[in-house]
Amino acid sequence: MGDPFPTAVYMLCFLASSACAWLLARSYGRSGARLLLWSSLCFVLLAANNLVLVIDMLVLPGLDLRLGRLLLSLAAASVLLFGFVWDLEKD
Repeated sequence: MGDPFPTAVYMLCFLASSACAWLLARSYGRSGARLLLWSSLCFVLLAANNLVLVIDMLVLPGLDLRLGRLLLSLAAASVLLFGFVWDLEKD
């Protein structure tokens, strides 16, 4: 099986980003602040990125999913940047 530390780190990163997404979405539901919506969507995409990383490194190590991970990271940053610009234009 190998060293358990990379597995633990990958899983903790996935769990942390999922928890952040859930907490931000819950806060958005309570307050309605749009920046919380964009932040939660960003963290959903980052959690998906971490899930693809777990699949890439641990489940299917022979398959290269680097492009998918990079696209998910780009989408996460783009969503957050779009949210910042959108909220800036609304005020």
